[in-house]
Amino acid sequence: MNIVHATGIDGARQARGTVVVIDVLRSFTVSAYALAGGARECRLVKTVAEARALAARTPGAVVCAEEDALPVEGIPISNSPTHIREVDLNGRVLIQRSTAGTQVAAAVDGNDIFAASLVVAQATVQACLLRKPETLTLIASADHPEDHACALYMEGIIRGLQPDLETLLQTLRETERYRRARSGRWPGFPATDLDLSLAADRFEFAMPVTKENGYLRLAASTQRRR
Repeated sequence: MNIVHATGIDGARQARGTVVVIDVLRSFTVSAYALAGGARECRLVKTVAEARALAARTPGAVVCAEEDALPVEGIPISNSPTHIREVDLNGRVLIQRSTAGTQVAAAVDGNDIFAASLVVAQATVQACLLRKPETLTLIASADHPEDHACALYMEGIIRGLQPDLETLLQTLRETERYRRARSGRWPGFPATDLDLSLAADRFEFAMPVTKENGYLRLAASTQRRR
């Protein structure tokens, strides 16, 4: 298998084969916790206006949004797995808008797409291997250490290695961004989001992406290799 690493919207536009869009902090970690918490599906949009409009025509929808990693006025749930775990999502639809993950996923031209983060990394690898692709493109949604670490972690699993995730994440832990998040003083970013987001392989499902009219749809898939 040819494994290609890419970053951001430019990387998404050039992606080939089976494509995995990675957003660890925090969009696709939020998706995973929402699905694990009983959400029927997650719907990804590119703008806050689209999120509000889609919610208005989706009975029982919950909106989760941020702009430039900050909360959006009038939307109580930011891009936070801590906050999403506090919401009753059983049978409901989560509508998500984020600055990185939802934008990058929307830029992928193909149809064989997964959304991923560390909490579903191994399950996503298994789902990709079931496809037996000639090429697998791993896209870091942003040029952030945790997204690159997740991509390298997933490649290591595919190669039959035992990747040392703590070593891969060391660059993240040395950043001012990490220290700011850990301090708890980042609006809409509780310090607990870090531990929830960096808990590798917490869930045993992948999150395939399907393109719908006006949004991308994520649902949990538990297909595994025999």
